[in-house]
Amino acid sequence: MARRKRRYFSQEFKDEAVRMVLDGPRPITHVARDLDVHETTLGSWVKAYRLTHGADTQAASGPGEGRTERELQLERENRRLREENAFLKKAAAFFAREHP
Repeated sequence: MARRKRRYFSQEFKDEAVRMVLDGPRPITHVARDLDVHETTLGSWVKAYRLTHGADTQAASGPGEGRTERELQLERENRRLREENAFLKKAAAFFAREHP
């Protein structure tokens, strides 16, 4: 049996894949199939994200339990803005090192 070559994914790719699962109505299996990633791999990325980001994900109370659509929308926007902010901090640090 042929062994598949190990593939490596950037953190940005992983973050976007996780965002597709958490922000959308599609299950992990559908997103994994669209991205050509094994569903177990994507599931582990989602699990790691939920562990590191704690209760601010939908998994804390289940999808939509006790939350309005507006609250869910604001949480998605907040998560996206936090990720963008973290990226910009890394970029600023990179350019600060490169150009003293």
